[in-house]
Amino acid sequence: MTCKKKNENSGAIHLIKLSVGSDNVDSLIAWQATKRAQGTDGLPRHITRMWPKREAEILNGGSIYWVVKGVLQCRQRVMRLDEVIGQDGIRRCAIVLEPEVIRTQSSLKRPFQGWRYLKPEDAPPDLPKGRASEEALPVELNRALAEIGVL
Repeated sequence: MTCKKKNENSGAIHLIKLSVGSDNVDSLIAWQATKRAQGTDGLPRHITRMWPKREAEILNGGSIYWVVKGVLQCRQRVMRLDEVIGQDGIRRCAIVLEPEVIRTQSSLKRPFQGWRYLKPEDAPPDLPKGRASEEALPVELNRALAEIGVL
């Protein structure tokens, strides 16, 4: 079975980010449902200190790909970037996301700090709709299968 790369968009660039504190995709979704992770519009967002220099490319169909427990497992479309000034007076970037979390083919990733750009050709394909609703594999099994190239 071949997975379609529905996440490719000409001229787009993606972001990749560790989902620190998430045990699995469901816990990422649960966190984003909390008021603390949402803006005044109710949309999930991730706040980062660094403003992406390639903003136009990200907003041209880019997504943020989430690495959970060392395995890239899902993505969300980036809707916009909002300026947020913290209580400390420091300007930050709120990456505002579509609420839908799209599961992707698993891919092993080493730890890194902050976010990184991800080229469309390096992004894993989305899982077919039928597989996206399957119960997630245990993290260690997911990681082991990704290491040998099965996932």
